[in-house]
Amino acid sequence: MTQQDEEKYFEAYFDTFLLDGWKQFIEEINELIDNYDISEIKDDIDLYTKQGELRILRRVSAFETGIRNAYDHFLEPKDVP
Repeated sequence: MTQQDEEKYFEAYFDTFLLDGWKQFIEEINELIDNYDISEIKDDIDLYTKQGELRILRRVSAFETGIRNAYDHFLEPKDVP
């Protein structure tokens, strides 16, 4: 991927992050995380399922931060021999 392609890649995400729909989506994901109920876990399989669900929700919730961190890394000067 060229530097210009990478810039377009990040710009597309940054445009998405500005949308009301994205903000609403992340708010709902965070509400799901905050209200996740583990009080009725039936067995170890159910526990592992819920752990996996929470892991996915947290990953989605942190997606924007990950993209912004990757962009910051992209902007760092590269060592060119």
